[in-house]
Amino acid sequence: MSRFLGQIRQAGYVVPDIEAAMDYWSRVLGVGPFFYNPRVPIRNYRYKGESYEPHNSVALANSGSLQVELIQCRNAVPSMYKDFTDAGHSGLQHVAYWTSDYDADLARLQAQGFKPVMSGEVGERGRFVYFDTHYHPGTVIELSEVAGPKGEMFRLIREASEGWDGKDPVRPFPDLRALAA
Repeated sequence: MSRFLGQIRQAGYVVPDIEAAMDYWSRVLGVGPFFYNPRVPIRNYRYKGESYEPHNSVALANSGSLQVELIQCRNAVPSMYKDFTDAGHSGLQHVAYWTSDYDADLARLQAQGFKPVMSGEVGERGRFVYFDTHYHPGTVIELSEVAGPKGEMFRLIREASEGWDGKDPVRPFPDLRALAA
């Protein structure tokens, strides 16, 4: 556990074939079920200060308290994911810390020298930010707000993993608009 940010709550893997990755993780590793969204609705997306419209497919499952995120970029929009694959990498790209006090934690991290590179929103009160790793090459750090429907979705995904029997390894994302804030 980090003294500053709490537990690492998510490990994010950028993969070239998300369907094959979901199959591997669920069938070979026994992690699941995966909740899959072929086009995550990201609002207010920014990369290095510029606005873009990314098309990313995402699958989420839990292994205990750790959420596994699989990400496949479906377009060439600039992103830290694309930087990672352009450098010839696939696999673990980021670790995420979750917060219900996003503004305070973001301000604290920026005061400590963390520099935002990529940010956006998934659902109401579901902001996220990825920080520059230039000062520390390696896995990217994400701060993810879980105060709203996204947090509720993450809870449902974790609960689905508890006692999962291997059936229905891929399921659709819950509708964020239908989840209580």
